[in-house]
Amino acid sequence: MSQVTAVGSAGEQRLGDELYNEDLAPTGAGQRTWKWQHFAALWVGMVMNVASYMLASGLTGQGMSPWQAVFTVLLGNMIVLLPMLLIGHAGAKYGIPFAVLVRSSFGTQGAKLPAVLRAVIACGWYGIHTWLGGSAMYSLANILTGNALTGAVLPVLGISAGQLGCFLAFWSLQLYFILHGTESIRRLESLSAPVKIAMCVALVWWATSKAGGVGAMLSAPSAFVKGGAKEGLFWVTFWPNLTAMVGFWATLALNIPDFTRFAKSQRDQVVGQTVGLPVPMALLSLMSVVVTSATVAIYGKAVWDPIDLTGRMTGIGVGVALVILTLDTMCCNLAANLVGPAYDFASLSPSRISYRMGGMITATIAIAMMPWKILSSTQGYIFTWLVGYSALLGPVAGVMIVDYFLVRRTKLDSAQLFEPDGIYAYKNGWNPIAVVAFACGAIPNLPGFLKTAFPSAFPSVPDVFMQIYTYAWFVGLIIASVVYSVGMGVGRQRA
Repeated sequence: MSQVTAVGSAGEQRLGDELYNEDLAPTGAGQRTWKWQHFAALWVGMVMNVASYMLASGLTGQGMSPWQAVFTVLLGNMIVLLPMLLIGHAGAKYGIPFAVLVRSSFGTQGAKLPAVLRAVIACGWYGIHTWLGGSAMYSLANILTGNALTGAVLPVLGISAGQLGCFLAFWSLQLYFILHGTESIRRLESLSAPVKIAMCVALVWWATSKAGGVGAMLSAPSAFVKGGAKEGLFWVTFWPNLTAMVGFWATLALNIPDFTRFAKSQRDQVVGQTVGLPVPMALLSLMSVVVTSATVAIYGKAVWDPIDLTGRMTGIGVGVALVILTLDTMCCNLAANLVGPAYDFASLSPSRISYRMGGMITATIAIAMMPWKILSSTQGYIFTWLVGYSALLGPVAGVMIVDYFLVRRTKLDSAQLFEPDGIYAYKNGWNPIAVVAFACGAIPNLPGFLKTAFPSAFPSVPDVFMQIYTYAWFVGLIIASVVYSVGMGVGRQRA
């Protein structure tokens, strides 16, 4: 087997080239440049996007009051922050990305299973945000040209030629950052974060001044109260939506080492993420409720979609707003949905696939997934997409956390993570215990997912499986954690 010599945080190493390239190698001291404010800016950049803004609309549309919706978003993000910090610890300590870290639990070859799962899901997200960014461009172009891009819907695709063109244009804009790596993304996030905050404040000021106040929507009662349309059904609605809120950032909970590997210290990644994720997500949801409440007074109906809202404005403000929306969506997409799968695809064949090529693979698959179909309904977006993929990622997170903190006690041999026949090779590169734990965590959620995604094909799924699916991420994480702990002999041995 051919070998290469690499110098990383673990020193000079002899590494199998089938598991190694320079993009996957441990970061050195010169690459550890991210301080806590960079992580906070990264999260503000990712949080401030169209998809996050519209989360509250899905919750209030199901009967929650605005305050219940904001609380659900806040709680979901506080929950997902915990695995984010735990898994991020390994990236900061050893300078390795998710695709390399997961080798310690699944094996040097078995790691490709969670890497592919995470990568394909991220491709879907990359497509969704590219579609939203393209939609902003489409709205702006129509305003400037008098609806010149409006046209008939194309067969099969289900969108017009103008929408398709703007989608592809936004897709093309992001290629610069694919080609220039993670440092270009960090600079973009750091520069754009203050602009986004200022624009959010300006949007709230505009809406409330136009409406003469915040509007009546903020005081609207929940549909679950006595006498309401959904009396007594709050918890039935709350739990699957909480799972969906956790699922919103479940991909990042796994691949956060892709960013924390550049942290100057553990404190920087912990403080930065804690400041940057839960509260900004809740504040954005609150802002969306306030602005939407004002639109009832301004336009006579609730306008949840920020792209639709900016399209109703007049003057130079509409152009500025749509440019900011485009920037917001691009910042989120590049950080949240490109970096992780680029590393994941690179890990499948490091000698052939670089980080840049992995990014191009991500962008190409995103087009093929036709993301506008995923977003075609709130039901499909929240319960099929968000809850569905959280059922797969929860078990992976459970296995990784138990392996790193309970089995390894945070001690890894980073050189061995790149050795095909090293201590993390297990049996032919696979750790069967991790695979079994993953399967045990994912399978109970499968019937509920099939019933939700394909109700006509699976009409008679027992109610117990639908109840389990309501807690998909939690069920998967807990079951996989227990099975992996027992299988690896946690409490009886020390790795």
